[in-house]
Amino acid sequence: MDNGIDIRVPDIGDFSDVPVIEVLVAPGSVVRAEDPLITLETDKATMEVPSPVDGTIVSVSVAVGDKVSQGSVIAVAETAAEEAAPPAEPAPVPEPAAPAAPVAQPAPQPLAQPVAPVVVPEAAEGTVTAGRDGLRATPLVRRLARELDVDLAAVSGSGVKGRVTKQDLLTHYDRGVAPATSGSPAGAGIPPVPEVDFAKFGPVRRVPLSRIKRISGPHLQRSWLNVPHVTHCDEADITDLDAYRRELDEAAKADGYRVTLLSFLLKAAAATLRKHPEVNSSLSGEELVLKDYVNIGVAVDTPDGLVVPVVREVDRKGILEISRELADLSARARDAKLTGADLQGATFTISSLGGIGGTAFTPIVNAPEVAILGVVRSKTSPVWDGESFVPRLMLPLCLSYDHRVIDGALAARFTAHLAHLAADVRRLAL
Repeated sequence: MDNGIDIRVPDIGDFSDVPVIEVLVAPGSVVRAEDPLITLETDKATMEVPSPVDGTIVSVSVAVGDKVSQGSVIAVAETAAEEAAPPAEPAPVPEPAAPAAPVAQPAPQPLAQPVAPVVVPEAAEGTVTAGRDGLRATPLVRRLARELDVDLAAVSGSGVKGRVTKQDLLTHYDRGVAPATSGSPAGAGIPPVPEVDFAKFGPVRRVPLSRIKRISGPHLQRSWLNVPHVTHCDEADITDLDAYRRELDEAAKADGYRVTLLSFLLKAAAATLRKHPEVNSSLSGEELVLKDYVNIGVAVDTPDGLVVPVVREVDRKGILEISRELADLSARARDAKLTGADLQGATFTISSLGGIGGTAFTPIVNAPEVAILGVVRSKTSPVWDGESFVPRLMLPLCLSYDHRVIDGALAARFTAHLAHLAADVRRLAL
């Protein structure tokens, strides 16, 4: 089709071979620019790929279960302008010329040699097909099995014709039998959680996990099992900081954004990471990878679960710039509009529950990072100033860290320095 436009996968960060989990259009669908065409599922989140043009979908080149990368063709579309031209020349009614488009995606040839493209087993998510190993499982299940280091041959399939479903795989993994060949602690004799028939005790309802929780669950479990966690707690006096924040927030409201405590914490954490570079590192074998940049992930609460977009080069930005960026990332996170690049490259993470409550908690380190800061709601407490007790606004700080890299003394110095900066915002300018 001469007047067709190839719609391709845009820049999705460093991700490649990303599974397609939803196809939202079909041939004949009329779309506008920014309408979603397909949904992709990466290790960290789901993302929609929008149409770059207004037009009509002529053909769709992907199916559920296919894997795509940047530049992969998703569909062919005719733009509105191009559709207006043909009526002037209806003689070429031979719409067979349109079907000639499949010549670009050889439909007849695969029929001639269906066995050659071993990609056939990776076609559709729900298709019951067997791979070279003779096992019946969808591409998504096979990928998850590789990530969890599970031998699919050891998993009992409950699906059609013995297909191994995702639930079969996760149940097998939870019982601790999965990583039989793995040397990691994840497979070392973890006792299974007993199956319980909860319906014996009363009515029950089963609700599927959101995609975000299905993706993040195995990652959190890997981190918890492989990272020796310790949590150090401290407090920061943010009385003066909060007063200044309120002044900035009043001015910012007129411009459509807010200045929250989190912006100051990001800035203070960046300065503290610069002072203690071991906390801004990752463990690689017997070496530490010390990063000369400070990108901080921020856990954002969405209807489907937590996602962690990344604010880059925090140490180079001011409070107002950080506040605007946080507002934008949070809004796109709640609307499921984050891109792959938005979720990559963090060197440290902050998880704030201050808007909800709590007195302390133990956040799970987001490996391969080596530390994560958890903060909860601040409260006014009596603090001794040497002569009397005075009311001060105190913020609890909870630093979880990888004890292979960070010892208790370093953790204490880190949180003490962070609290020192938060107590006087003027220090953030030094």
